[in-house]
Amino acid sequence: MMPRWIPAAVILIFAAAVPALLCASDAEAITRGKKALETRAFVPAPWPFAAYENVWKYWEPKRERAPGNYAEAFREHYGLHQAPFDNGKYPMGMRPGKLFVLDGITTDCMLCHGGSILGKSYVGLGNASLDIQGFFEDFNRAAGIGRKLPHTFSNVRGTSEAGAMAVFLHSFRNPDLSIRIDRHKWELRDDLCEDVPAWWLLKKKKTMYHTGGANARSVRSIMQFMLTPNNSLATFAKEEAAFKDIQAYILSLEAPKYPFPVDAKLAETGRKLFIKNCAKCHGTYGEDWTYPSKVIPLKEIGTDPTRFYGLPTKLGEFYNESWFAKEKPDGYKSMETAGYQAPPLDGVWATAPYFHNGSVPTLYQVLNSKTRPRIYTRSFQTSEADFDKKKVGWQVRILDETPKNGIAFDRRKIYDTTQPGRGNMGHTFGDDLNEEQRRAVIEYLKTL
Repeated sequence: MMPRWIPAAVILIFAAAVPALLCASDAEAITRGKKALETRAFVPAPWPFAAYENVWKYWEPKRERAPGNYAEAFREHYGLHQAPFDNGKYPMGMRPGKLFVLDGITTDCMLCHGGSILGKSYVGLGNASLDIQGFFEDFNRAAGIGRKLPHTFSNVRGTSEAGAMAVFLHSFRNPDLSIRIDRHKWELRDDLCEDVPAWWLLKKKKTMYHTGGANARSVRSIMQFMLTPNNSLATFAKEEAAFKDIQAYILSLEAPKYPFPVDAKLAETGRKLFIKNCAKCHGTYGEDWTYPSKVIPLKEIGTDPTRFYGLPTKLGEFYNESWFAKEKPDGYKSMETAGYQAPPLDGVWATAPYFHNGSVPTLYQVLNSKTRPRIYTRSFQTSEADFDKKKVGWQVRILDETPKNGIAFDRRKIYDTTQPGRGNMGHTFGDDLNEEQRRAVIEYLKTL
């Protein structure tokens, strides 16, 4: 059996939280944090500007010329979204940066934490459309970087192998963040298939990440996406104040409201059923909300265990000796847990697909395990036509089998729940509801 250490690290994808609500005196920090997040590059630029203009040449099937309306075609191809702030010609998640004295293009955390629902972009919504594997492969080719990616970045579009990124990038560091010549030989699994949680949920949490294995008060934790070898300890120390402001901004984000009509009477029935059946793990909502911050044991929740077992003990031990864990005298250390954390459900209507691995397309299927599709695909677009208002989640097309041939870009659009890390089992707590009760609970969830 693999170890259950959960490092406070998600590389390229990051999240943070503080359990206390923000007060008025934080307004300036929020403003500074928003500006820093939307305007600054914290990772050196790995590609020249020309890579963005020429990356279409590496799309399959091959094209003779760049597509018309290139910015839109680029966003659709990789599952990126128009920024809800001034970001020049680039989509949310990309920006100009520098590598030493050279200008170029880089990514930021909104590559994964900038999503879209009903055609509208939101900072902090997990990007459920992103093909991060194709994005990095193609940009490396367009930049003339011949080597392959060091591990799989994504097996299924809309998910990432964040755990593998953490293992790989930490393995090049000593605890003081100096670079190692001989990297740590930790086990690296890149079949964990991690969904991206929404930032606005984190203000309620005391612990974070799918297993609840990290302290949500840590500022340094959200800096770990900077662990490219070109960033030194001096860079981390210099930027810590900026990330304290970024954390304040993250904690100020609110979930989008459900934009369609809600049956108030049915929702009230659903509220009562929710309190009886769901609140002990997911909390209560409204002005006097509660959130228990519970980690549900794996045997009880029954969802795919791959992420739970997927990160090496040595990484947790390393993290607890590193600069990241020494933010205060007694540290913010990685913790071993017994299962997966039941998240708050604010804005849950907007955060499909569901479960820690994104294996369930709709809320209805969360509450009725017998209806979960075994193999399916979807458009990976985010318009109203792509949204299932009845079941609440994404419209999908069910497949009989995973095609054995075809290009990798198309295969990543298929979610096969028989594959490692992608199981859709567990969380059967809604199976005992009848159809009317299930419909009522879903109507209530629209209001959160």
